[in-house]
Amino acid sequence: MSKESRKFQVPDALANLYDFANTLDLRHFTHHGVAHPQGDELKAPQDLASWMAARGMLQADTKITPAMFDTAVGFRRALRDYLQHDPPSRRQRSVARALNEAIAAFPLVAELGGTGKALLRPARNDALAGISTLVADLYDGMQSGSLDRLKMCAAEECRRLFFDRSKPATRRWCMSSLCGNRIKTRAYRARQRATQ
Repeated sequence: MSKESRKFQVPDALANLYDFANTLDLRHFTHHGVAHPQGDELKAPQDLASWMAARGMLQADTKITPAMFDTAVGFRRALRDYLQHDPPSRRQRSVARALNEAIAAFPLVAELGGTGKALLRPARNDALAGISTLVADLYDGMQSGSLDRLKMCAAEECRRLFFDRSKPATRRWCMSSLCGNRIKTRAYRARQRATQ
């Protein structure tokens, strides 16, 4: 769990998934006169290794190859594409197709735990086994319904993932005071111009 996921009160069960999807920062707006720099935390295999190691997701003495890196970044792309849709749309096969293709590289095995509950664990035993745990988190979130609250900000200049903690789960922006306010102000000004 990162400082970001703690700050925005993302449940522990979805924190790594949230952090992984947000390693790509596409925000391109100016706030208080300062332009937000876009960035990607995962530019190379060693970046992915560092990210995974910080979360205890990387087995000791394993190396991420360029091909493994491309597979992991492909999963991130498909995950972000999937989460940009509203929860009812996510149930459409056409929306889930690319994500299903991406997660095929991270198979899981069901295993009975000591508590009598079935657990999903990675079938891979290489450096990307830790990414398979994200797929297990994705599955668990779908089963519990909590994944429906993981959304992408509706502001085109943001596209950051956030966890919707509102009671009706109808938030559209990561921060109403920032992204929501910009969109509402823009809409207000457009209405004012239209009436003049």
